[in-house]
Amino acid sequence: MCLGKSLHSEEIDWRIKVFDSLSLPAIILKPDRMILSANRNFLKKYGVSAGEIVGRSCHDFFYQSKEACPFETCPLPEVLTELKGHSILRKVITSEGEEKWEDRVFSPILDDRGVVQYIIESIRDVTQVKSLEKELSGIREFAAKLVQSSNSGIVAADRSGKILIMNEAAEQLTGYSLREAQSMTVNDLYPPGMAKEIMKKLRAEEHGGKGKLPCTRINFINARGEEIPVELTAAIIYEGGEEIATMGVFNDLRPKLADEERMARMLARIAHSEKMASLGQLAAGVAHEINNPLTGILLYANILMEAMASDDPRKQDLKNVIEDAQRCAEIVKNLLTYSRRAGSQAEVLHINTLVEYSLNLIRDQKLFMNVDIRKDLSDEMMLVKADKNQMTQVIINLVMNALDAMDKKGILTFKTYRDKKAQKICLEVSDTGCGILIENLSRIFDPFFTTKEPGKGTGLGLSTVYGIVKDNEGQISVKETSEKGTTFLVELPAFQLQQALNEEAVRGFERPAGSLLQ
Repeated sequence: MCLGKSLHSEEIDWRIKVFDSLSLPAIILKPDRMILSANRNFLKKYGVSAGEIVGRSCHDFFYQSKEACPFETCPLPEVLTELKGHSILRKVITSEGEEKWEDRVFSPILDDRGVVQYIIESIRDVTQVKSLEKELSGIREFAAKLVQSSNSGIVAADRSGKILIMNEAAEQLTGYSLREAQSMTVNDLYPPGMAKEIMKKLRAEEHGGKGKLPCTRINFINARGEEIPVELTAAIIYEGGEEIATMGVFNDLRPKLADEERMARMLARIAHSEKMASLGQLAAGVAHEINNPLTGILLYANILMEAMASDDPRKQDLKNVIEDAQRCAEIVKNLLTYSRRAGSQAEVLHINTLVEYSLNLIRDQKLFMNVDIRKDLSDEMMLVKADKNQMTQVIINLVMNALDAMDKKGILTFKTYRDKKAQKICLEVSDTGCGILIENLSRIFDPFFTTKEPGKGTGLGLSTVYGIVKDNEGQISVKETSEKGTTFLVELPAFQLQQALNEEAVRGFERPAGSLLQ
């Protein structure tokens, strides 16, 4: 806007009227910052008359200062040198202490030579705009905090799949930092083809409505290339009906699946224990019913044997009857043991002593001629409170099973150690035999289940072992098995030394060589 050397009075009056009718408060300044004029809205806004403002400097009127505003806070020097408009945003505190924001725009008026003659300063109240911006900023900050504080992983991407947002939970889940993720696409977080399948479901109507995907179980790919099972909820973000971004919320399913697996194992153990208890009652009843007639068969068969002449041809047949009856008697004995009618007598034992004692009880040492027995027994104080005879039967049974699996040649290893965290004493019995078939693993502790040839096993050995260990508040399981051998793990509650010294049961317990008690 140029101002000529001479102006008609009508033109001046017209320009004054235009300036006075501006909707924004405005003043006209000289280059030396002196106020030349103020429009009606300015006088009204500040409650002054023209006589109170004209002739004063702008810094004197606005800030009651005789010094000009610092260069960095005043745009007038830039207006005078660059000959173009500039603005500045200022915070103003009213006399009532209220905070106001003003947007001040400085526009130069040039003469015909392009020299600044006057500057129009207009003032716009932007308090409401700043309040909205502040409120919006607060909302954005709150939303960002909500996203970051979520325990669920949250990932947002633009329409091309480039990752824009990733919260801390997502960083932990994926193994990528936000900076690393921002150079990736969401396709990198899924198995091949999975991202397209998810987008297909999102755009379909039948999966929770268009643009929404309810909880869906998928696998996630982390930074190490591992597949992680997660629960995904996703959505498409629209603007004006156009897709502009996508968002996914991920929940790690590994803890939940681990809990489900533990619960399934627990229920299986409960069901197995109930089955074993029922079978124990049945076994006891059957054993007692068979035992009486079996005793009579053996008694009368032996009487007949003694009455026969040594060359009687029927004597061999009678011997066969006695042998089969004795075999039946052994089965009945096992059934009675399995039923565990006799009460246990718990005493405090060192697990290493128990292993040595059990091995010494195996009378037929020829069984070990081609077997290399190895012992990896811990030197720690490992006390258990259990029935010595019963636990001896457990170890002997595991040894005999191992010898059968190895065809009486191979390596038999005993290992003892303390699981301090679980407060358990552990015994492992390992062989180098043929292993257990996977399909048989769930049945090996069932009564009457055996893989031996007919006539060579009753199928009561491991079921009896299982019952004895449970009676002594322990657990037995197959730790590992393959064609290279099998390892059985027996776990018993650890018995504390101080507790043992205070109990009467400790009086007669045996101390192994090298024990800490010696």
